Parts: sequence; structure tokens; C-alpha cells
Amino acid sequence: MRAVWSRMGGAVFLALMLCACARDRAPQLMNLRSETRGPDEFGILPTKPLELPEDFAALPEPSPGEPSRTDPTPHADAIVALGGNPAALARGDVAVGAADAAMLAVATRFGVAPDIRGQLAAEDLEFRRRNTGRPLERLFNVTVYYKAYQSQSLDQHGELAKWRARGLRTNSAPPDPEAN
Repeated sequence: MRAVWSRMGGAVFLALMLCACARDRAPQLMNLRSETRGPDEFGILPTKPLELPEDFAALPEPSPGEPSRTDPTPHADAIVALGGNPAALARGDVAVGAADAAMLAVATRFGVAPDIRGQLAAEDLEFRRRNTGRPLERLFNVTVYYKAYQSQSLDQHGELAKWRARGLRTNSAPPDPEAN
């Protein structure tokens, strides 16, 4: 009787392992799903603060589906943060200013791949498929993101020490937790 239960347990375990392995969708190395019934913190979109207009008659008519004045504009916000003019984005002006021409020449000196985003997405998908984690990690939904990308990560404190040893100015950095 004990052998029957042992075989049944082994069969159930094998079935669970095969279920954990059989996935056709893209592998998820970072598990950010909430197990609680509360709100999803990542689903909340920050909006711009509401402003009281000087003249209520000057407000535009509401138009469903069109952007609101309080909707997030990440591209324009990034342009402003970097010291650019967000009006150029609205005009569709993609010309490079004279101040940035030298920087653009250095950045593109080895050529530009027009399909770089698609190429990187395909390569990363293949990398994630090869590094999905062990069967029990997949079965119990353990995050394997940091382990998978560890070989591609930069040792920030090592780089900081290397550049400081050469006598070059560097920004400050938090202390190395492993040094203490």
C-alpha cells in the first residue's frame, strides 16, 4: 500500500513539474504580482496637479478620448528635465540643435541601427527563455531576475574605486554595504 502512495505522490510531483515547465508565453523573471486584495501600487498613474484657471470661460470643451491637461506627458517631462524645449516635441521638430551636434556625432560614430529596439527585444526574450530559473523556482513563483542578469550587472563600487584610483573626479555614491 505504501508503494502505491509513493508512486501516486511521485506522479503528482512529476505532473506539477511538467505544468511548471510548459509555458508558451514570454518568461516572467520578475514577479510583481500582489497576493493581497488591496490596490495595485504599480497600476496607479501619477497625474499632474490640478490647477485653478484664471478664467473659467477660457477652458476648452471636454472631448472624450482626447488628452487632458492633467494627463502624464513623460516625453515632454523628460525633455524639460534635461533642459530642452517641450514645444519642439509638440511641433514634431526633431532637428538637432547646434549645441547637441557634437554630442550626436560622438554617439553615432559607430553607426546607428534603425531596428535596435526590436533586435534587443528579441535577444532579451531569448535570454529570458534560457534563464527562467529552476523548476521549483518556477513552481513557487520565485523572482529569478537578479540571478539571471547578474553576469550583466556592473559592480558600481568597483568602478568607482577604479576611476578614483586614476585620479578622476567622480560623483558621490552610497557606501559599499559589503565593505563593512
